[in-house]
Amino acid sequence: MAARPSQPAALTIAGSDSSGGAGLQADLRTLARLGVHGASVVTCVTAQNPGAVTAIHPTPAKVVAAQLDSVFGSLPIRAVKTGMLYSRAIIDAVAGRLAKRQRLSLVVDPVMLSSSGTPLLKPSAATTLANRLFPLAKLVTPNLDEAAALAKRRVREPEEMRDAARAIHEQFGCAVLVKGGHMKTTEAIDLFYDGREEFLLSAPRVRGVSPPGTGCTYSAAITAFLAKGEPLPRAVELAKQHVAEAFSGVFRVGKHRFLG
Repeated sequence: MAARPSQPAALTIAGSDSSGGAGLQADLRTLARLGVHGASVVTCVTAQNPGAVTAIHPTPAKVVAAQLDSVFGSLPIRAVKTGMLYSRAIIDAVAGRLAKRQRLSLVVDPVMLSSSGTPLLKPSAATTLANRLFPLAKLVTPNLDEAAALAKRRVREPEEMRDAARAIHEQFGCAVLVKGGHMKTTEAIDLFYDGREEFLLSAPRVRGVSPPGTGCTYSAAITAFLAKGEPLPRAVELAKQHVAEAFSGVFRVGKHRFLG
């Protein structure tokens, strides 16, 4: 019998989106499409659709820790991404486990708000997220509002993205990808900075289309390419291409649109 093909494995630590557009569901879909086995740790169960988040039930921190122990005890995880972590207790549980596995490539998507504007990170947890997870991360991927909060400055223009990325890197030592998808430009522009290399990534903006889970898909794609052995700058470039392709395949379910 011929040997069965193997896949690299990656882990997403995030909340569940009951409508399937963002969160764990978007992450696992992205990993699978890129040929990576996706394991998951559920941090929160949400009641949501693309228009609203109506309820959030956080997973007890001890159950988050148990999920992490189970995954790391059984699978050869190569890369990890975090999404919605919600509370200090959950962040502490995640950081405590990941600090013991610093050879893993960690991508932190500092999820603070849903697409509909609902807070997904308690205000008291923001400092804990930055201080405990960012120093462990290979990359953090804030959007414009998150970058502004983290860098404590306005971020609305490409030059301001550059300043914010440098400020975050200087404080925490991790590479930074500031996502400019909400910027009012003809191109969807992101800025990468790792302390040595800096570059802009751009893709044509798809007007009138704003599907949920774009940030989740982007960070999950980066994680997938890291799990496959790509160096970080190349993983970011390939992930940007993947997101652009997903936008070209946007489909409708009822009145909502989802990434292809």
